Amino acid sequence: MRQAVLILLYIYVCLAVASGQEVNVSAAFDTSRICLGDQINFTVTVDKPVSYLLSVPVFRDTLQKNIEILNGPVTDTSFLKDGRIRIREKYLVTSFDSGRYQISPVYAEMRSETGIKRFYSDYALLEVSRVKIAPADTASKIFDIIKPYKAPLTIGEILPWVLLILLVATGIWFLVRYIRKIMLKKSGEEPVINPDPAHIIAFRELEKLKEEKLWQKGEIKKYYTRLTEIVRQYLENRFRIFSMELTTVETLAELTKTGFKEDETYRILRTVLTGADLVKFAKYNPEPPENELHYEYAWDFVKSTKVEDQVSGDKIENEPKREEGT
Repeated sequence: MRQAVLILLYIYVCLAVASGQEVNVSAAFDTSRICLGDQINFTVTVDKPVSYLLSVPVFRDTLQKNIEILNGPVTDTSFLKDGRIRIREKYLVTSFDSGRYQISPVYAEMRSETGIKRFYSDYALLEVSRVKIAPADTASKIFDIIKPYKAPLTIGEILPWVLLILLVATGIWFLVRYIRKIMLKKSGEEPVINPDPAHIIAFRELEKLKEEKLWQKGEIKKYYTRLTEIVRQYLENRFRIFSMELTTVETLAELTKTGFKEDETYRILRTVLTGADLVKFAKYNPEPPENELHYEYAWDFVKSTKVEDQVSGDKIENEPKREEGT
């Protein structure tokens, strides 16, 4: 009897763990019925553990035939309980053809060494109907002439103007560079080149952060914002990963694409970025030892990944020594 109870308890624990790692994908419109030309949101929501690296296909001009995308996706990320995260992608859509439409399930894809695993949403339904201008018996009442409906601008109408502006801006940029180059040649001045390698810049900024004593003054959020800015700038200078506009999950995914292994150094970086996210977005208030630990982790990550033979000007820069405490 006791052995049977233990087996049932083991099965319950396994199911609880499995449910905690579940990935939920949903896709739905704001409403299931609109009139011709109405604009509504189509939202794709992914609930997943923070450690899961998933990719969701991005829709471009249409969701499917006759359902046009006006804007999006606009991505929003929020942290949930038990180490989970929710990602929402919103599209602004419309339709000018009446009928009933069924949007195919949207999937989130996870790639690993064992293969590809996809998590699908349900079908999304939308009914587009014509505007009823008059009752069935139009002879019973006289109606005013309806003004023309102003259709929203489409990507095809905006794109030529955007390309023209980009072309003009590019031409001006090259012209300015050409003029400056001629002026430098005439004046005999050499262009100034930033001599500092990525790790030297990062160490210098970390030293400044320590001297500011932000978390000691109670400015916890500002402290973690500055700390992650230094780390993300280092990733850009060292690995060419432009992570200032990326989420933590996207940044780590881009880092692994460079061939970076998910070793202890990778886990140190993940700890720094996720810890800062909890402070900035989940209003987590860490203890002083945690603040010092995240600073040390940031320093150790730069030290472990720096390029040893980087040269500053005509001499090799020496690494600054880290003092104890932040």
